[in-house]
Amino acid sequence: MSTADGEKQLAREADLSFDASANANSVIDIDADRRHQAMIGFGAAITDSSAWLIEKRMNAAQRDRLLRELFGRGADGLGIDFTRLTIGASDFSRAHYSLDDMPPGQSDPALAHFSLTPRTPGTGADEVLPVVRAALAINPQLQVMASPWSAPAWMKTNGSLLHGTLKYEYHAAFADYLVKYVDAMAAAGVPIFALTVQNEPRFNAPDYPGMLLSAGARRLLIGEQLGPKLAKRERAPLIFDWDHNWDLETEPLAVLADPLANRYVAAVAWHCYAGYVDAQTRVHDKYPDKDAYLTECSGGDWKPMKDEGLLTITRRLLIGSVRGWSRGVLLWNLALDENHGPHAGGCSDCRGLVTIDSKSGNYTRTVDYVALAHASRFVRPGARRVESSEGGNDIDNVVFRNEDDGSLVMIVANSSASAQRFAAREAKRAFAYTMPARSVATFVWR
Repeated sequence: MSTADGEKQLAREADLSFDASANANSVIDIDADRRHQAMIGFGAAITDSSAWLIEKRMNAAQRDRLLRELFGRGADGLGIDFTRLTIGASDFSRAHYSLDDMPPGQSDPALAHFSLTPRTPGTGADEVLPVVRAALAINPQLQVMASPWSAPAWMKTNGSLLHGTLKYEYHAAFADYLVKYVDAMAAAGVPIFALTVQNEPRFNAPDYPGMLLSAGARRLLIGEQLGPKLAKRERAPLIFDWDHNWDLETEPLAVLADPLANRYVAAVAWHCYAGYVDAQTRVHDKYPDKDAYLTECSGGDWKPMKDEGLLTITRRLLIGSVRGWSRGVLLWNLALDENHGPHAGGCSDCRGLVTIDSKSGNYTRTVDYVALAHASRFVRPGARRVESSEGGNDIDNVVFRNEDDGSLVMIVANSSASAQRFAAREAKRAFAYTMPARSVATFVWR
């Protein structure tokens, strides 16, 4: 149990008993035999900034304790099974770079200068591999996806990591760049589970790497170049399209409508910053063979995240996005410091799962950590979402069945300013519970 006022955070409540006569105004009917998507997990991105803080601002003991807590299981483990990396710099790097930077006016279509180690020192990129490898050692089931914020500047119309778009003449080179990244990471001990071709392709970031990439451009890039290149390989990463907000569902629909691109796209990736989560269901209904993932949503010091982070994350992501067919949910930064950084442009008030004191190396858990834990601690990889009615009266829910032991996991959020009683009915048995005002709870039974 956790409450929005912070009075309870992941508090272990007393066990309940089933009572066939349990009743309440809000009733959640559960059919565990009606199974939906299989989950790969919950987590957050290991950005350059997160990795740099963990490697450079924590001592070995602090680092080991934090990573075991984040990626381990057990009573105190967060149980992260899904993470995201940036291919080159994002706003949460300490400097701007790509993996194949060239002097102005020069190009490298053969990618002879490609390197996971950027020419610009101190970006935080050098710290990513040690952190991801340590996480994989703790949790070998960890699934790693990756997204570029920009192609190398020499591939773009404006010759800059900021703004611009990809030149058509460099579609093949950019596809090779992404494949080369996958190969380099595999050689370094980090298999990449999935790729997107561009983070937020309809957003022109003002002060950090970004690149506009229309649905038409993504369709050609995937259908003509990246898809065929990956299709020739064993254990190739999946391709996710879009990697942007709920408000422009026409964008992924335009890519999926193209027969050539469609054959290579495994899923649509979504962000939470604009629009409504029901866009996921509408796209899934048109293309039920395509999965959905929530690949970015940041907490921070803005409304509703500042004051309502627990309920916002739980209702919109852990419940809403998963009811909308997401197989995985990712928050943004794994860790930031006390000044919401370090960052090079972009968000100045974002929040990580943990806040690392840049002087002492000690860390504190944020409300984002608490919200995520309500799913990640209890829902294991391969768990299936099962059918459950919506409940009503400010009560939202989602239910999973862990396939390894058959246990059921139900996450419930009460967004009302007053306590709300609900009853849950499953397999001819039921229990009732009164949720405190503005609270989240996870229930587990066999």
